[in-house]
Amino acid sequence: MNAFVWAATGLLLAYFPLLWVVARRRPIDGLVALECGGIVLVLVLVCLAEGLHRSLGYTVAIVAAVLTWIGGLVFARFLGRWL
Repeated sequence: MNAFVWAATGLLLAYFPLLWVVARRRPIDGLVALECGGIVLVLVLVCLAEGLHRSLGYTVAIVAAVLTWIGGLVFARFLGRWL
């Protein structure tokens, strides 16, 4: 295991506070936590791609970044109707 795999493992711990925010706070705060979770996911995927020397992992990280951004826009659109 190298430093990038350890960094990916450490970044996975960042999901616990985000899950708490999603479960306990207002819906708009949950949306922000969802976006932060997407950023953490992309960072984990990039660290794993570099740590495991897999070039396909970078493609997955880029696709995840784009889909996270689009998903956030969709959630914000429907969340605006409820507030």
